[in-house]
Amino acid sequence: MNKNFDSYSAYYDLLYRDKDYSAETQFVHALLAKHGVPVRGNLLELGCGTGKHAEGFARLGYGLHGVDMSPAMVTAANARKPADLAERLAFAVGDVRDARVGKPFDAVISLFHVASYQTTNADLGAMFQTAAAHLKSGGVFLFDCWYGPAVLTERPVVRIKRMYNDDVEVLRIAEPVMHPNENVVDVNYTVLVKQKGVEQVSELRETHRMRYLFAPEVEVLLGQAGMRLVERMEWLSGKPTGFESWAATFVAVRA
Repeated sequence: MNKNFDSYSAYYDLLYRDKDYSAETQFVHALLAKHGVPVRGNLLELGCGTGKHAEGFARLGYGLHGVDMSPAMVTAANARKPADLAERLAFAVGDVRDARVGKPFDAVISLFHVASYQTTNADLGAMFQTAAAHLKSGGVFLFDCWYGPAVLTERPVVRIKRMYNDDVEVLRIAEPVMHPNENVVDVNYTVLVKQKGVEQVSELRETHRMRYLFAPEVEVLLGQAGMRLVERMEWLSGKPTGFESWAATFVAVRA
């Protein structure tokens, strides 16, 4: 499991400022409703980051408890929690592999490829066990991940992203290294940060190891955790998964 997000967290929201959290929240909301989760139900989010998805769900009426293994991310999530949603949102430090909140939820969600950070069968199975342990009977588990057929068809390439605001400019270079026998990609990040009005540039280096998943292994591991795979599709589009579906969505139900 990656622990680099404490250093990364200072620039996380800026780097993903162009991410359409509203569309993603609505996509998940529609799937939860389709599978019987009440709109004012309680959600557990595994890997909540800085809480942007959580805020969207709270505005739709859900109560949400988020856990993340990065204390800096959880601090940021609590700091940006809107006052009008405070009663619906809670954030705490926790590892998705062994976190236990102590109460059941209508649904467990895990977004932005948290599952792909579980790079061994033991890690992924433990994450699925965490989800199952918090679901009511018939409760829904929804997560997204890197999808193996697409990753192997259109292999990762070097990518450069530049973002800025009134205070800082951030340049991120992502250089991937594939490990085909492990079904993982090491994404080596170089992040260059320049404060406005300051000549010095600071540099962060991180490696995020990401696993790409295939439907049969997901189905087996879900079954071992007492859940049944009921649906999978391409993330956001809702189309059937295929060779162009870099991000896939899986929906399971607890027995």
